[in-house]
Amino acid sequence: MWTAITLWTVIGGGAIAFGVGAAHAIRAGASPWPWIAAIPAVYLGAIFLFTLAYFAIAWLRRAARPASVKLDLRRALRLFRREFVAIAGSAPRMMAYRKAGRDPSPAPARDPVLLLHGVLCNAGVWRSMKRRLAKAGIGPLYALSYGPPLASIDLFADQVAAKVDRILAATGAGQLSIVAHSMGGLVARAYLRRYGSGKVRRVITIGTPHAGSAHAWLFPGTSLGQLRPGNAWLDELPAPDAAGSPPFVSIWSWHDSMVAPQTSARLEHGRNVEVVGVGHNALLTEPEVAKRVIEELKR
Repeated sequence: MWTAITLWTVIGGGAIAFGVGAAHAIRAGASPWPWIAAIPAVYLGAIFLFTLAYFAIAWLRRAARPASVKLDLRRALRLFRREFVAIAGSAPRMMAYRKAGRDPSPAPARDPVLLLHGVLCNAGVWRSMKRRLAKAGIGPLYALSYGPPLASIDLFADQVAAKVDRILAATGAGQLSIVAHSMGGLVARAYLRRYGSGKVRRVITIGTPHAGSAHAWLFPGTSLGQLRPGNAWLDELPAPDAAGSPPFVSIWSWHDSMVAPQTSARLEHGRNVEVVGVGHNALLTEPEVAKRVIEELKR
């Protein structure tokens, strides 16, 4: 809710101000075509600058990469383009998050799946992934929009606990699987620390900074502080392979644009699935990543 409200306020307010300025200029005799062309140019230009900044930080704080995963110029440009497209499409998806976060009708199910989003996002980011998982027969699929975005991850874990109970009651299942993107993986770990693993069959994280990320220094807030490398909260979080933990799988990219160093997303003792040439947000829209998630859920 909070992320959607923020986006509607910023984008809607900007659109109103832009419209007022355009109407005033056109009434004064200006051509409407430059104003029309400026609508996508302003939005996409801002997304381009954000994407460029994220990649710059990711490159400056990058992990040492083996020669086998280094990209030539063509593949690097493809990496940037796909991440740019993923970020550009994320705002509309999050503004319409209620559709992506709508729960299926209660019905018996053996292995429901709960999707947990990352920092400053909501359930809308799962739209592409949900479509591919559903087509593969995975589900029923549930998504949770927790918040407020800058609150503690422990608060998010409490919200996850309530959602888990509702899902199990609606499906009659004894356990569910969790698929989590970015910070969502740490939310899952915080849930397991506080509530135990009895209701969770497995956890699959996608681009989760298990050891923190340098990008977390860009924003204020408790949850961002908990994402910073070396902070006390993160260091005290039980390892995914701790006794009694459900099986953990980390799907991560050598070219993650918002996890730096990228190897922060690796599990020391869990199962790791590496991908190459995929940015942080594109992890949720790439067919290859969805295929890996499906394989792990069916394993």
